[in-house]
Amino acid sequence: MKIIEIRGFDLSFLLKEPLGNALTFFRKREALLVQVVTDAGVSGWGEAGNSPHAAGTFIRTRLAGLVLGKSPADFGRHYQAMTSVLGYDRRGAGMMAISALDMALHDLAARMYGISVASLLGGAVRDRLFAYASGPFFRERTDPYREFEREADGYLKRNFRAIKPRGGFSPRADGVMARQLRRLAGPEVALMVDINQGYTARAAIQSAQHMEDAELLWIEEPVQPEDIPGYQTVARAVPVAIAGGEALGNARAFRDFLAAGTFSVLQPDLAVCGGYSGFREIAALARAYDLPVMPHVFGTTVNFHASMQMAAVIEPRRGGGPAPYPFMEYDAMANPLLDLCPPPALDSNGLLAVPEGPGTGLDLAPERLAPWTVGHWTEKL
Repeated sequence: MKIIEIRGFDLSFLLKEPLGNALTFFRKREALLVQVVTDAGVSGWGEAGNSPHAAGTFIRTRLAGLVLGKSPADFGRHYQAMTSVLGYDRRGAGMMAISALDMALHDLAARMYGISVASLLGGAVRDRLFAYASGPFFRERTDPYREFEREADGYLKRNFRAIKPRGGFSPRADGVMARQLRRLAGPEVALMVDINQGYTARAAIQSAQHMEDAELLWIEEPVQPEDIPGYQTVARAVPVAIAGGEALGNARAFRDFLAAGTFSVLQPDLAVCGGYSGFREIAALARAYDLPVMPHVFGTTVNFHASMQMAAVIEPRRGGGPAPYPFMEYDAMANPLLDLCPPPALDSNGLLAVPEGPGTGLDLAPERLAPWTVGHWTEKL
């Protein structure tokens, strides 16, 4: 079996109203999905993170020729070959392009063998994942937190037992919001707050102090993603765990943060850090530093299904919350690209069943992408 075609799908959809975080407001969301096809008709899916158009160009001009005509079973060799042509772009669009192809190659290889990706990676250690609602998000004008209580109540009614609202508007407002959600959720529900790179180190410390009574499980991305001294300052000043890493593109970047004693929870994104191959390098670092690692997930059904397979093989760690890590991030925005192949329903304990495969368990036909496709390209053998 050999790879004969790589198909790219540029996708986009408009939000009904702007929703945001401390970094930006979303009016539309974009994604690049990649389908890798073999001469036997078997295919696998991958997704690039941020910069979808640049990642697609990198695949077409630099990476496609490295995998076309090759066996999907050699995904490890393909990963080495692809990373060798990155040049200076070791944490940007080039790495996201590799992420999409590596994800698709693993999905394809697992389907070729008739097994799940988790089995391909050595075997799942769990068949259910504790999920958290990634939301609520800011609204424009007046009080950006104004819908948080109503939306969080909706998450609880859907059986979520962990919620990650956005913060970063102001330290004092963060404190009011976090205390309100704690009163709503009660003591048994995990609360985490995502600052989305919005603060200076001093403001992040003030925010953590205002939120202390809410007993947060972690504070995520309190400062800019390359600000190692800022992360050090925050981590040393506050008792709550500091999480981050979604914007870091490879294991070397995580190594620098870990050596500096910054993160308590690592959150690489499969669509950013090199797919399964890159994630596993980061997971090895996490193990060496005795720290928990879990996927960051904010995209389409492709990355979500891939991340479930990755989370299924990660060793359990207790971080003080209602369930052992890893948790599974569940985008709480209205997202038709996540609903293309909807995630499994949460059970009464807030758990998602991990699909058993083949591949990631995703059943996605290209024609289903048509309503959101704004561009399409193909590279052939």
